[in-house]
Amino acid sequence: MQKLLLVLSALCFTWFGTPSLVQLDGAEKDQILRDYVPGSVLTKDQEKIVVQLAAKRGIKKVAKISTYNLYPTQARGIRVRGVEQVKGREVSTQVLSVTYKKWWHPNAKPKENDLQLGAYWAGKPGTQKETILKVDKKEYRTRTIQGLTMEEAESILSLLLTKNYIVEPAVNQASFEKIAWEKPMAFRKQGENFSVSFPHVSRGAGFFDLQIKIKNKELIIQQMFQAVP
Repeated sequence: MQKLLLVLSALCFTWFGTPSLVQLDGAEKDQILRDYVPGSVLTKDQEKIVVQLAAKRGIKKVAKISTYNLYPTQARGIRVRGVEQVKGREVSTQVLSVTYKKWWHPNAKPKENDLQLGAYWAGKPGTQKETILKVDKKEYRTRTIQGLTMEEAESILSLLLTKNYIVEPAVNQASFEKIAWEKPMAFRKQGENFSVSFPHVSRGAGFFDLQIKIKNKELIIQQMFQAVP
């Protein structure tokens, strides 16, 4: 149980939303996806600073700028994504976390190796990796597949999407309507048991983790945990 709670905590800062397009002025003329949470919308001038900071940190071409709430605190952050690199089923993207002093924790300051532009600063970008799963000629992406093959993950996802499963009495099926089934976050296998995570359909509302067992080729949902911000 303790290990599961650690996994839930690690995943709860992933936010999903519907991106929109914005045209930046000046040197950045390409269309960039923008995905802002209410109350954390960057102006065009602020976007220019963020793009400049990203360029200095190695992301020469920005594909998306997003903001997020860091629950349960009042802090808000900025995330910048570079252009995706696709190789077969593997997708990798450079991701940069940008701190805006007015939005972050009180008295926060840049770290020694952070790069700063005005009230904004950032460390080095990280690399986010995803795997493309294919079910009935449709593609889905997941960030984590541990202890099982990609084909096994696709088989489990197919059964869940088609509702071809058995639900044990302890599971609250009413919550299934709140699961974003087409956005699988993680697939894990430990021994004979599996867990699959999906986000809540509402932005920033956490995610669900399904505890699954496969017996006689039937998928059985034994438990369901919900991580709430």
